[in-house]
Amino acid sequence: MTLGTTLPAGGAATLPLATRIGQVNQRLKGWEAVRWVDGAPRITDVLRREVDRWGGLGALYGVLRADPWSAVRWDNGIPPERSAEAYAAVQDHVNTFGDGIPVLFVEEAPHGLMALGGTTLPVNLALGAGMDADLTEELAAAVAAEARARGTHVALVSGLDVLRDPRWGRAEECFSEDPALAALLVAATVRGMQGTASANDPIDGSHVAVVAKHLAGQGAGIGGRNGSGAPVGRRELGEIHLRPAHAAARVGVAGFMAAYNDVDGVPCSANEELLTGTIREQWGWDGLVMADGTAIDRLRDSSPDPAFAAALALKAGVDLSLWDEAFTHLEPAIERGLVEEAVLDRAANRVLALKRRLGLFGSPTPEQPAAEAGASDAPGAPAAGAPAAGAPPAGAPAARDLVELVGRAARQSVVLVEDGGVLPLRPGTTIAVVGPNADDLDAQLGDYTPPRPAPDPGASTVRSALTARFGADNVRYAEGSRLRGSLDGPNAGVPEAGVPGAAGPDETGTQALDQVRAASAGADVCVVVLGGSSRRTYDDEFADNGAVDGPALDTTNGEGVDLSSVALPQAQLDVVRAAREGGSPVVAVVLDGRPRALTELRSLVDALLVVPFPGPSGGEAVAAALCDGTASGRLPATFPAADGVMPVAHDERMETARGYVDTDVLRRLPLGTALLPGVTTRLRGEAPSVPADDLSDGGAATLTVEVTNTGPETRSLPVPLYARRHEPGIRPRRRQLLAVRRVTVAPGATTEVAFDLGLDELGSWATGAPVAAPVTLSVWCTPEPDPPADALPVRVTDQNGATPWER
Repeated sequence: MTLGTTLPAGGAATLPLATRIGQVNQRLKGWEAVRWVDGAPRITDVLRREVDRWGGLGALYGVLRADPWSAVRWDNGIPPERSAEAYAAVQDHVNTFGDGIPVLFVEEAPHGLMALGGTTLPVNLALGAGMDADLTEELAAAVAAEARARGTHVALVSGLDVLRDPRWGRAEECFSEDPALAALLVAATVRGMQGTASANDPIDGSHVAVVAKHLAGQGAGIGGRNGSGAPVGRRELGEIHLRPAHAAARVGVAGFMAAYNDVDGVPCSANEELLTGTIREQWGWDGLVMADGTAIDRLRDSSPDPAFAAALALKAGVDLSLWDEAFTHLEPAIERGLVEEAVLDRAANRVLALKRRLGLFGSPTPEQPAAEAGASDAPGAPAAGAPAAGAPPAGAPAARDLVELVGRAARQSVVLVEDGGVLPLRPGTTIAVVGPNADDLDAQLGDYTPPRPAPDPGASTVRSALTARFGADNVRYAEGSRLRGSLDGPNAGVPEAGVPGAAGPDETGTQALDQVRAASAGADVCVVVLGGSSRRTYDDEFADNGAVDGPALDTTNGEGVDLSSVALPQAQLDVVRAAREGGSPVVAVVLDGRPRALTELRSLVDALLVVPFPGPSGGEAVAAALCDGTASGRLPATFPAADGVMPVAHDERMETARGYVDTDVLRRLPLGTALLPGVTTRLRGEAPSVPADDLSDGGAATLTVEVTNTGPETRSLPVPLYARRHEPGIRPRRRQLLAVRRVTVAPGATTEVAFDLGLDELGSWATGAPVAAPVTLSVWCTPEPDPPADALPVRVTDQNGATPWER
């Protein structure tokens, strides 16, 4: 079927006012607009009223969304292979009863498509541990192909947030605390999902448009509280929080999502300096800006009425709302002179331009259901020629290929911190596998995850994976506790009053710890699996934006689950102590979505692995690390020495104070931490220089790192370069990640890794875009927090061949 409407020759200004307002509104939740009834999609009165009001829809969010907030499950949701029919029912109604302008179909894809049957990837923090831009791009392309095969046009993708406070519940959605790593991986994600390298590239039928979120500074909220203000100056904003967005803009990202938080008191969705001055005028980017869910309505705290809030957002540069009521008040806002009609036209044109970039004008719509979609909610026959139930959508990536990619990403996410001579585990070993995350698949998945299918043959927990390797007779299991409290007691999961995250063992809890002792007694080794979970249940309560509202007792991570304490709960440490009493070596595996204070845990165990939520195949990934020595990740963020030690990032500025009198802050585990047995790295060659003018024109300084593998197995690992900038009058960051490459080194071999350090690596990011300026940097490739004696100076020189540091 061909659409009856083409892109207006005169742009949005030639359309009726109601149509233009409809194009910038995205009020509906898709699961309420179209339902799956007796084997066919049926639109609802919610959708009919919206089309009648505006003559069409600019965008529709979440037709395929499946999770506890939407209350969509396998028994009432849209079958994966029938997704296109649901979208087609919506577009057919708009064609028949509205303006016929194509609807943008928008879905969440924070770590895979959030729909029934959508592939769940390791969370972003896990990909940050892998530090593999090529694999990240491959995964993104596979997810995009899967989504577009179903009919999705736009994916909302996390990746701009930089993790500056581990108390934040959404830490798992960040790639890293370091902006260079976040920028590297968000650019790879956009390239993979969109198939683009610049803003001028069209997005073809096997890719989706990306709206990258969140812009900007949400990872620096006060106290780690979601959506709280980011008290950062312009330099901090540019160097840390804008760098990933600039990387996304440069590769043609279709859109940005304005964050909930304010920056220095100005909400991002009303921040004209950010949404127009920086990303459009300074960077030259001209895509679409979407507000976060209900963010414009939240401007009511800084505006007298909804029309005023709508005008604030529209003038600032927001083009498309999400679930807001305020944007429906744009007509009175124009009539009152709060905003010019031309500003509305600008926003509507950006929405239409994205539809054009996706090829929606004049292109075929998805397969239509046979029954007229607008007639009734009553059941009807499925479309003639629709795919058989259980068949993958046409054009979707091969399942085996995607499973292999996801498994590789999970294995790369495993970080070996200490092995204590205990690892690898040998065949025939008797293992006690204990702890609250030892046999809990949900604890591996992360937030915003669709329900898993049943059966789920590709999934594994640590317990099931070790049992598959060693046999049921050699694997003993005890849960020991819940995440936040004792197991199954009257106060299970409820922290003790005044003790964050702690819960005293009741009678049942004591019995559970006795089971840990019994499992550990006589075992050759005890593997204790601890950490957190972003589990959501269909009985939970949710805020109006889908965040957990009053978290379930054993949920420790995710949106709406910010913590005042990042210490491991005492209930979990009690499990470790009980395991220790068995007398066997203890290996701790921390499955979590945020950095934790692990100092006390490290004193109780012989070996330690840290694994950001690795996805459904995470159990096998952990088992491979324990048994085959495959752990190859590095910490993507710093783990603090103790609870309450803030700030914690490895690239915080040098301090003149000594720190805390009651804590050695250097006992932290900084970004990049990893034990990689048999692997050494060293910088080779002379100290390079590059003139600033050459750097601006694409020049670079080249450094080479020698990576030697003396071990018996081939190793794949990330090789980082660290630096400290020396700029007169600017307090330096202690250590910055300059660049990182993942390489493979054969046993007994040495590989040379060349780093071409260009404007991104050597330039100043103080304004949010790289600028070449004379500077001296100390560069090294080993894990020290300060420049070692063999650090090489890298010079960006002025016209006289000098740097300010040398004058």
